[in-house]
Amino acid sequence: MARPNILYLHSHDTGRYIQPYGHAVETPALQRFAEQSVLFRQAFCAAPTCSASRAALLFGRSAHSAGMLGLTNRGFWPSDYNGHLANTLKAGGYTTAVAGMQNVAPTTEMIGYDRILADMGATDTIRVDAAQRFLADPPQPFFLSVGFTATHRDFPQPQPPDDPRFCKPPAPLPDTPETRYDMAAFNTIARQLDDCMGSVLAALDEAGLADNTLVICTTDHGIAFPLMKCNMTDHGLAVMLMLRGPGIPEGGHVCNALVSQIDLYPTVCEIAGIDPPDCLEGKSLMPLLNGEADEINDAIFAGVTFHAAYEPMRAVRTRRWKYIRRFDDRGRCVLPNCDDSPSKDVLIAAGWADRPLAKEELYDLTFDPNETNNLVAAPAHAAILEDMRNRLAAWMKQTDDPLLAGPVTPPPTAQLNDPDGLSPGDPFIIAP
Repeated sequence: MARPNILYLHSHDTGRYIQPYGHAVETPALQRFAEQSVLFRQAFCAAPTCSASRAALLFGRSAHSAGMLGLTNRGFWPSDYNGHLANTLKAGGYTTAVAGMQNVAPTTEMIGYDRILADMGATDTIRVDAAQRFLADPPQPFFLSVGFTATHRDFPQPQPPDDPRFCKPPAPLPDTPETRYDMAAFNTIARQLDDCMGSVLAALDEAGLADNTLVICTTDHGIAFPLMKCNMTDHGLAVMLMLRGPGIPEGGHVCNALVSQIDLYPTVCEIAGIDPPDCLEGKSLMPLLNGEADEINDAIFAGVTFHAAYEPMRAVRTRRWKYIRRFDDRGRCVLPNCDDSPSKDVLIAAGWADRPLAKEELYDLTFDPNETNNLVAAPAHAAILEDMRNRLAAWMKQTDDPLLAGPVTPPPTAQLNDPDGLSPGDPFIIAP
């Protein structure tokens, strides 16, 4: 068989809030795809912010190892794009193409794709059209990245069947008219995303390419609601991840293994028959896919340094435990790191800005899946706390985390918000 093509479909701010993960949002195209794929129920990003999560996936390393400490639209980007997955595949004989969202470089030209089919400013509809034209007669083997702005805010007004009266807000939020409306609006944009991804998948089928194309369908991090995106709980880190194609079991399998998006890079290299770069930190998913192993990771790691404002955090997650550490002394939330929304307004009105945040957090994910009961001070869990601290410290040392040297200084190009501001849209300041 010819070397497989690779189609990388990715969205913005979707988490696992699609129909195949049991949520009350109609995404029929993604449901059909899930029924043909392997769906990972315990997949996590390596950073709950846009550019850092994508850099971790596309460079196969933690975000700070890849040099991505913030957002590209705010002056952060890696210094060397040679390690980007597209360039590794390009060196291995693949034609590389991108349609739309990439979010790891200020200009798509910097990355090195052979073809730019639609730029960063294109609408999702234009991105679909560009991908369809490419797939009608592509050079093979190809790597095609199709990225969508949906489900990023701003959301459209809810449209039928998304009725705010009968909508359930996500787990961290109170059930109010505002949060119900907000979630109904999310459901509407999720259906728009489903239409876009479904159209690209249909073009792949119509071209007769599906049988020899590895399709990766994922998102960058959790949904853009308070206590979710930009947070280190599973509400921020959990992502959809579905794979279909050569070497992947058919027929709607579900994998419960603990995996990170940094595991995708070595997986792609193995399926493509290309030697992976030595610097990769992830592990190939193939032992899970071919039945040789039930787990490949005993822990996964994540981090945030900058988003709209500085908020340094790191986390380690095992099957049962989550440990989160903050590396500043602020002791309360950084409101500009939460996108403006009706749900945010509800929490601010209730005094969110003044609620204290612990320096360290430890959660038992079996009995506390919403991560609300911090066990750091519980004597019965002292040994677990010490183990998780040690795991995180070892990972930070192994990956040469800049936080080990103290507060991180942003680059001269950085545009950041006052952490005491309310909105990401507040006037930029340059952090000290």
